[in-house]
Amino acid sequence: MTYKKKYLPLILGVTMACGIYIGGRLNFANSSDRLFSKNSKKEKLNRLIDYIDYDYVDDINTDSIVDITVNNILENLDPHSVYIPKENMASSIENMKGDFVGIGVSYYPYNDSIAVIRSIEGGPSDKAGIKGGDRIVMADEDTLYGINLRTKNMVKKLKGPIDTEVKLKVFRKGEPDLLEFTVKRDHIPLKSVDAAYMLTDKLGYIKMNRFAESTYKEFKAGLNKLQDLGATEMVLDLRDNPGGFLNIAEQILDEFLEDDKLLLFTKNKRGQIHKSFATEQGDFEDGKIYVLINENSASASEIVAGALQDNDKGTIVGRRSYGKGLVQHEMDLGDGSAVRLTVSRYYTPTGRSIQRPYKKNGNKDYYDEYYDRIKNGELLDPDKIPVVDSLKYTTPGGKIVYGGGGIIPDVFVPINDSMQNETLMFLERRGFIRYFIFEELEKDRDKYNTISRRDFIDSYEVDQAMVLSFQDYLNVRTESNITFAAYQPEVKQYLKATLGEQLYGNGTFYEIFNQTDTMVNEVIKQSNNE
Repeated sequence: MTYKKKYLPLILGVTMACGIYIGGRLNFANSSDRLFSKNSKKEKLNRLIDYIDYDYVDDINTDSIVDITVNNILENLDPHSVYIPKENMASSIENMKGDFVGIGVSYYPYNDSIAVIRSIEGGPSDKAGIKGGDRIVMADEDTLYGINLRTKNMVKKLKGPIDTEVKLKVFRKGEPDLLEFTVKRDHIPLKSVDAAYMLTDKLGYIKMNRFAESTYKEFKAGLNKLQDLGATEMVLDLRDNPGGFLNIAEQILDEFLEDDKLLLFTKNKRGQIHKSFATEQGDFEDGKIYVLINENSASASEIVAGALQDNDKGTIVGRRSYGKGLVQHEMDLGDGSAVRLTVSRYYTPTGRSIQRPYKKNGNKDYYDEYYDRIKNGELLDPDKIPVVDSLKYTTPGGKIVYGGGGIIPDVFVPINDSMQNETLMFLERRGFIRYFIFEELEKDRDKYNTISRRDFIDSYEVDQAMVLSFQDYLNVRTESNITFAAYQPEVKQYLKATLGEQLYGNGTFYEIFNQTDTMVNEVIKQSNNE
């Protein structure tokens, strides 16, 4: 199998996104005079830009030159100091804030219009009566369809100040005329907790996709729900979670660790150390914890796994994590853009840094180290994980742990070739499965009206006709000759999980997909053997 192709999009995503806001609590007060004082280096750059602006033979966009310069400077520092152009700031803030103001639909562009996949439960569109399959064709007086309209421009028409109203015209299959709805815009959550449900009578499961501002509130709601259902053990699934806010990771850890336990500490270039400890709060301090990690679990995910491991709390299950131990702080550059600059390193309670080396041959080797994991076989064999004796640490309970490159799990689970099939993962990432399911639902949504969510999860089966239809759908759109003869059960599960998510939401995808997940089943086995 070719692993490199499979993981490249995830690698790039983790590299760009992991831990980007993690230094939000650091104090940079009283530094502006020192940072922006007059000096020859800054004057040289300013003078060069002025020369190009006024004297260069051709007209040049000096803004783009500045952007390139900033990026080149940051690339020579470390892999995680990044520049955010002003045109990307709004979406970046939105993603990490955890909500936005809008009408509350999940959608995708379909035949040059906005097709509603689902109205977000309890959101403005749901309350107004907009349903999956609807096409939003007008917002007030603006037309939202046509080959010359970009999707992002269409969506802009749906956003606006909170509590403002937008009048929508909607095409609904089977209705003779366009339907009209008045929707009041509101805060719409960008969920970072994808699922929270019971795996067994005593074992709860929470899946988190990032550590945003809203994550702790979502996590706490999920934790409370599962405890009410009888959970005395908990699975925290941090696979493919690239990180986020440091203080959110601390709040989540506080639910699991006893008072005054060290969570982590940070150290900056001046040697200043800041330690974080658990407080008297915490509703699951006596419960058993399992944390799922993989090669794309980074930054704040590694803080959580490392703190629990170093405090001899719970069990870390999976594969070696990404290896990011740098802390960023966002700094405004004055023109709407910003830089997230690495300002310190963080260390787990035993004192280990899990940051992978990046100084020797630059960022390229840093990224290529990821491919080394594939080549050396460590995704299949824990004995292939490289360790350095000089970076060996011992937890209070006597467990040996290592620094220098990610969190090594207590229980190793090799990559599963069937459910992580290269072709299926590519199709899922590119949206082919989601789009196909939407079109299947368009044929006859009503046939699912009598199936409850629970019955769908437990009893519904994707038939062979849908698999063949999906095969034909792909072969037309990709001009290839894909066949699913070798792994039909996996294809059926992807299709069922995606169908369930579009019909019911609320973590249905993971509740179906996890039924054959090797890591989840390993945890269930561990729990049953306790």
